[in-house]
Formats: sequence, structure tokens, C-alpha cells
Amino acid sequence: MKKKMHTIREEWQAAQIHRLPAFIKDYEKDERKGVQLLVKKAKKKLSHIEEEKKRLWEMGSYERQYKDRWYICGVDEVGRGPLAGPVTAGAVILPKNCDILYMNDSKKLSEKKREELHKEIMEKAIGVGIGWVGPERIDEINILQATYEAMTMAIQNLGVVPDILLNDGVIIPKVSIEQVNIIKGDEKSVSIGAASIVAKVERDRKMEEYDRKYPEYGFCSNKGYGTKEHMEALKKYGPTPIHRRSFIGKII
Repeated sequence: MKKKMHTIREEWQAAQIHRLPAFIKDYEKDERKGVQLLVKKAKKKLSHIEEEKKRLWEMGSYERQYKDRWYICGVDEVGRGPLAGPVTAGAVILPKNCDILYMNDSKKLSEKKREELHKEIMEKAIGVGIGWVGPERIDEINILQATYEAMTMAIQNLGVVPDILLNDGVIIPKVSIEQVNIIKGDEKSVSIGAASIVAKVERDRKMEEYDRKYPEYGFCSNKGYGTKEHMEALKKYGPTPIHRRSFIGKII
């Protein structure tokens, strides 16, 4: 006796990635149009996942190149350009052959996908470190030095000592661990991609907290960047304690 359509639809909705081939095998000979549509969707999803696994494999090339090192740490930052808020760095050590799909440069992901990946990274990573450097320190030592400082803090906050650092576009001064500078590393290395996601989500959450404290500036939407709304608020209300004085001189 054939299963009812609503039962098959529930199976499709509940099917995990590893269950898709079995779902296709079970129902590909069922001639009902509704079932064939679900089978077609399952095949399309499976094909998409296989393509994503291939992309992720290519993104793991640096991790395979340094596979003899046990703790490979990706390092990245967000928030160098905003007028307000901290510069934030992430450092992430993933397990060998990590299987987190859709890892990428955080800028290429939706907010929802970043949040999902942040949760998965935090659950699966061997170590995660965050480094924060605030506006006063940025004004004191300049944004480049503040970025290095945030990255150094993130590495120190990992909880374990990395064997090698894969960095997005920089060599961090005064760090004795071996470093590899990878240009556009957040889209070429799964470890750096993970670090960029963690740093982005953590900083965005911080800016959302500031939005509740300083609602006039639209920090929830602009995250401290110089949008038209933000700059108009600056001219009207003046700077807050989280604004970078060295960045806003020409505006106010």
C-alpha cells in the first residue's frame, strides 16, 4: 500500500542531507506527480550539496598544505572602516577535515546564514578567540596598529596555542607563531572564513547593543559605517563615546 502524500511530504521536509539518497531511491518509481516533484527537489538539493562540498574542498587547500600542523588557526578582522565601534578580530581552529558547509567570506553571506554558521562553528571548533579594540585605542595608535592588537588578543584568547596562523592579508607583528599571509584569505581558506564569520557576528551583536543605547545613529542597520543616515545624525547630535574621533573630523 502506497504511503499518503502528506506522509511523504513530511519525510521530505525532515530529511537530513545523508537521508536524501535513500529518499530518492524509495520514491523515484512512484508515478504520482506530487511525489515526483519532491524527488526532483531532492535530486536538485543533493546536486547542490555535492557542488558545495567540492567548493569547500577547494577552500581547504591551505589546510591540506599544512596538514602536518595539528592546530591550524585562521585569523581575520572586521570593522576597520566604520566611524564608530570597535575593530574586532576572530581566531578559529577547526578540526581536521571540518565539514561545515557554506563557509565563506562573511561579506558574501546573509545575516541569517552567518548566524547559523556562527552557531555551528562555536559548537565544532577546537578553539575560538575574539579580540576587541575600542575607539579610544584606535584614535591613540591608528587603525592598522589597532587591528594587529585585536588579532593578537584573539589568538591569545583561543585557549590553545596554534601551530600556524593563516591570516587574511597581513603578517601580525610581534607574534612568534609561524604565519602565512593569504590575500583574500576569507574566501580561500575555511579557517579564515570561519574567523571572519565569528568576528562579523560578534561585532554586529555589539553594534546592536550600542543601537539600544544610542538609537539616533542607526547602529543596528549601519553597524557604525558612514551611511547618509549616520552622518546626518552625527552632524545633528554630535559624536557618542563610541565614535572614532580620528575618523570623523571632516564630518563634524
